[in-house]
Amino acid sequence: MGCKSNQFESAVIKENLEKNNFLEVKSIEAADYYILNSCTVTHKSDNEAFYLLRNAKHKNSNIKTIITGCIAQIEKKQLLENDFIDIVIGNDEKLDFYNAMTATEKDSRINISDIMQQESFHKAVLDTMTKTRASLKIQDGCDNRCSYCIIPFARGKSRSADIEFIINQINNLSNHNFKEVVFTGIHIGQWGKDIGMELLDLLKAVEERTTIPRYRLGSLNPLEITNEMLDFLSNSEKFCPHFHLSLQSACNKTLRSMNRFYTVEYYLEQIEKINQIFDKPFLGSDIITGFAGETDEDFNITQHNLEKSGLSQIHTFPYSIRKGTLGANMPNQVDDKTKEKRAEIIKKISAEKYKNFINKNIGSIQEFLIEKNPDKKSGLLKGVTRNYLTVITNSTNINILNTLAKVKITEAKENKLYGELI
Repeated sequence: MGCKSNQFESAVIKENLEKNNFLEVKSIEAADYYILNSCTVTHKSDNEAFYLLRNAKHKNSNIKTIITGCIAQIEKKQLLENDFIDIVIGNDEKLDFYNAMTATEKDSRINISDIMQQESFHKAVLDTMTKTRASLKIQDGCDNRCSYCIIPFARGKSRSADIEFIINQINNLSNHNFKEVVFTGIHIGQWGKDIGMELLDLLKAVEERTTIPRYRLGSLNPLEITNEMLDFLSNSEKFCPHFHLSLQSACNKTLRSMNRFYTVEYYLEQIEKINQIFDKPFLGSDIITGFAGETDEDFNITQHNLEKSGLSQIHTFPYSIRKGTLGANMPNQVDDKTKEKRAEIIKKISAEKYKNFINKNIGSIQEFLIEKNPDKKSGLLKGVTRNYLTVITNSTNINILNTLAKVKITEAKENKLYGELI
């Protein structure tokens, strides 16, 4: 469940077990173990996790259910009160899953250390991946204390992988013929803080010392995108013009109550600057609707600012109260119906912006990475451009899967782009 870091770590768990003679099976009925790498960003994700675990026990009463990830780290022993949970493993322990599981089975049913005491990055290695674009986790934890978010307490302090480890992992991915790497973490903009460096130091080292042709950055706080970083990225041959800004609101009053330390004016300027510096960059963002105390007027300000912004797409979701956060105890909580209504308004703004963005790309010739698998419906090759657009081509030539090519984007149908392979 959850974020790209969790997806990476789930692949680490799978590979670790397979190296210890476990076999992944497709049905719960055939399995000895059911392992859930959980997310706890909202109470809804908690409920979904419990549903999945309960369902596994219902389908196979002999199965051993193991919960790990962020719920496990937050709730700990309390989870064992549920008869559908057998073993609980912490966020750090899951990265050496086989040993954590076997030790726990023999003993206490729970294996969780104090994540807040973790001082160094756990160097989890992933040797193989099935996807076209490889994910590489470069950082863990978060030092911010946003009032809506429990994740710092599930992930601990910000911890950075050192440059040599990252370069070695990239070289390993290169040996496996990957053409693109996505840097992931809980808060990658904080990379280097704990080791006396900045994210830009890493980006420069990657540019100079690796041969993989394309890189993407995960989500960044607007304050972390400096002029120096934009100057570097605009001249980079490897880093893609793809930005994801963690915005959360477009109203200064709401941002203050969220403990977000930037203003709407600042990040609108950042968005404008990025659009001027790069040629058709993709600019995504996150927005939470209905945070505690958000009035109709506050939301109207957010709506207006998002409409005039140069964003390409907006991922929005209604605020969900999370026990243990400052936001959970704030006055003037917004009712669910209002939150949902506001989210629907932002989704419509996002749909219009994305439509405009893809139309802006029609007629352009772009480099794109042909994915390892053709389009399921048509059998035609598809790939992703540097500015994060998926394009379905006019070719079925499977000999060029997983290669970089040029495509002329010719049309858009139902928000899908089509193009001619050059």
